[in-house]
Amino acid sequence: MDFAPSPRAAELTERLRAFMAELVDPAEATYAAQRAELVAAGRPHDLPPVVEELKTAARARGLWNLFLPDVSGLSVLDYAPLAEITGRSPEIAPEALNCAAPDTGNMELLHMFGTPEQRERWLQPLLDGRIRSAFAMTEPEVASSDARNIRTSIVRDGDEYVINGRKWWTTGVNDPRCQVMIVMGRTDPEADPYHQQSMVLVPVDTPGVQVVRSLPVFGYHDQHGHGEVVLSDVRVPVTSLLGGEGDGFRLAQERLGPGRVHHCMRALGSAERAIEAMCRRAIAREAFGQPLARQGVVQEQIARARLAVDQARLLVLRTAWLIDTVGASGARAEVAAIKAVVPRVACDVVDAAIQVHGGAGVSDDTPLAALYAGLRTLRIADGPDEVHLRSVARAELGRYLPAR
Repeated sequence: MDFAPSPRAAELTERLRAFMAELVDPAEATYAAQRAELVAAGRPHDLPPVVEELKTAARARGLWNLFLPDVSGLSVLDYAPLAEITGRSPEIAPEALNCAAPDTGNMELLHMFGTPEQRERWLQPLLDGRIRSAFAMTEPEVASSDARNIRTSIVRDGDEYVINGRKWWTTGVNDPRCQVMIVMGRTDPEADPYHQQSMVLVPVDTPGVQVVRSLPVFGYHDQHGHGEVVLSDVRVPVTSLLGGEGDGFRLAQERLGPGRVHHCMRALGSAERAIEAMCRRAIAREAFGQPLARQGVVQEQIARARLAVDQARLLVLRTAWLIDTVGASGARAEVAAIKAVVPRVACDVVDAAIQVHGGAGVSDDTPLAALYAGLRTLRIADGPDEVHLRSVARAELGRYLPAR
């Protein structure tokens, strides 16, 4: 088991670190100011212009579409440390590299299962960074942690599918650049539970698609939005089907394998930034006649944060190595494990950093509150902790149960 980066990955890591230090870190204040102006102008989901400048710079430096092995030449293990670096600035850096969710997962699906026509119409503009996309699976009326519950109907009518349902937490759909959704719904209620669902490509401007609102996360509205979407007699041609009828559940699992490695490594990047902020604050701030860094309780918080992040990173790298070695399906238990472990670790680390910062930690004068909001959401997004812990337990118990 070798976690050493390939020569190309090592070179890209240094190039990305320089890009972050020279361009992304200084752009954060500009991004915040431009977003505030756009919100005041009634355009809260428009992209601040500084991000387009960063995208141009990233592409010129060869830091583009690094997440997709067949495009970048990187393995999942190679890409993992790069994803961690972008997690230090989660609002800006992933999109600057065209490596932001949900586009990454959608591009993976189109790359693996799209027809030539679907790839030409949707995948290429996504790879070029000219449009954005959304993934519509979760529904407010059912427990979507069990994807078999999805109730949105997809009914064939001649050469068209007719779609009816309500989705929410459809990340990215509020962005004016979003042109297509991948919608998961039920095509055959009579099939076995794992073959009732299918995925279809739905242009956002299709009649019957209504984006109702963007949902806030702890009061924060992301630039791209987390939309609630109503689909009322939405008609798309049958050529919009992604994969085959009944493949929806399988495609969802394929989408979430490498994607969870990306999410988890970005989360660890945010945790690393929190540790850095915690240490700087502990050295600079005095209480009871000495720096916080000399207080035993603060030292313990810093030590526990370092140990937890390093342990979690090793678990993710092992999972990435397994995906490269035996495939996402062969690493199913490990993928579940990192999704259960890493968001909790990252939340705990950011929470400790908030505590060391005192009142400043819960304000918007530091990035910690926003980081915590995003990381806490990750304990629910892509399946809640409880579902992944259940998967890990089943895999472990399976070692002892008789073959059936």
